Amino acid sequence: MSNNENRKMKSWVAWLLFFVTVGIVFLLGMLAASITQRRAEVASILNNKKVNITGIESRNEIFAQNYPREYESWIRTADTTFQSEFNGSSVADVLEQRPEMVILWAGYAFSKDYGTPRGHMHAIEDIHHTLRTGAPLSPDEGPQPATCWTCKSPDVPRLMDSLGIAEFYKGTWASLGDEVVNPIGCADCHEAENMNLKISRPGLIEGLKNSGRNIDNIPQQEMRSLACAQCHVEYYFTPDGKYLIFPWHNGLTVEGSERYYDSIRFADYTHKLSRAPIIKAQHPDYEIYKTGIHAQRGVSCADCHMPYISEGGVKYSNHQIRSPLASINSTCQVCHRESEETLRNAVYERQRSANEIRNLVEKELAAAHIEAKFAWERGATEAEMEEALQLIRQSQWRWDYAVASHGGSFHSPVEFQRILAMSLDRAHKARFAISKVLAQLGHTGDVPMPDISTKEKAQAYIGLEMTQEREAKKEFVETVVPEWLKKARANNRLVSRNY
Repeated sequence: MSNNENRKMKSWVAWLLFFVTVGIVFLLGMLAASITQRRAEVASILNNKKVNITGIESRNEIFAQNYPREYESWIRTADTTFQSEFNGSSVADVLEQRPEMVILWAGYAFSKDYGTPRGHMHAIEDIHHTLRTGAPLSPDEGPQPATCWTCKSPDVPRLMDSLGIAEFYKGTWASLGDEVVNPIGCADCHEAENMNLKISRPGLIEGLKNSGRNIDNIPQQEMRSLACAQCHVEYYFTPDGKYLIFPWHNGLTVEGSERYYDSIRFADYTHKLSRAPIIKAQHPDYEIYKTGIHAQRGVSCADCHMPYISEGGVKYSNHQIRSPLASINSTCQVCHRESEETLRNAVYERQRSANEIRNLVEKELAAAHIEAKFAWERGATEAEMEEALQLIRQSQWRWDYAVASHGGSFHSPVEFQRILAMSLDRAHKARFAISKVLAQLGHTGDVPMPDISTKEKAQAYIGLEMTQEREAKKEFVETVVPEWLKKARANNRLVSRNY
């Protein structure tokens, strides 16, 4: 190559490097400007608050002036229009869909009423209307303790702060009806002064400590799940004082919780038909999520259920907490490059597989309860029934642990189906143990099965008078609840908005 050609090549390379450098500098400048703009707008929000909020402010509307984007998205948790192949954001009567569940919960309030959950805005309204809370006409009446309010409202941390944690738990549900009036919102998860994420429920703090965790300096990404884990977990109420405890003493697994319950001889209720000591699972969403691939990869609950939104120079979390399937483009596709249809079908496939096992368990377990009742009627002794009742307890605990979780079949499909498989195994063994008892009592044929093909028939079989229950609840909602809300507004506990 000649000197002239060399000079031309060097000149071309020099100009190329110049333009590349200019381009990089320009892009870095744009990035710096964007960061500066975002920081300036965030700083403007924090430094120019319209309302100074301190302490535990349970009225969600008070936060609206300072954080209008987050508040407006939170308001949309009232939306009930989303529907997927399995459930959605509106209430579905699960007992009507699967009447065997009435049998499984015979002797417990869930046999009266169990609907799929709605968004956070409906938390107070739904607990007023459910038949499970009864129709107390005075503050001293039951049937539920004040502990049942724990996960329903930011009024709860306010009351725990003023009354004391143990004192809050000790009362009746009806005694706090005019105090717990604001639905799940800002103060449940945020510090009022700076909106940092916080743990407002003592149950989680105590549960983490009991599981051996050091709760000091929890990373921000983990807090984006722990804020949810305050409520979306398994827990129980102590028989004395109704203190709420997470059974994490042996870890977060279904077997670990069972060992803890067995060690303290705990049962939520004695089954009305089989007389088995039953543990009623709540909603161990966090525990099952922790065994799944997303948790293992560091994906938080908020990443999928509260995806980020960018508006101008502000990036904030969408507080319309809902199924990721409602906005796949801003949830799943942030990480996954498959089409929406492919991702949606992947979720449905996991749910269908889990539901196949679930349906088998419910039929087998319902039959086990009915057969145990028959054995008692034929004269079986406690010693003869001990093995069968223990297997029923173990089976129902695993079934309930799985089906009570929200999204467990997707959060951790392998663990979810393992738990259901273990439940099915124990239900089979329980029925076999009962058949041996019946054979010893001289009965070798099939046990006659009642018609439980509908919710109404199943409820009648276990002795529920549902007409009276519904009429009493209607009177309660129309007379007592309005008085609660009226008093709350008069005491400045509730803004004029009627939830």
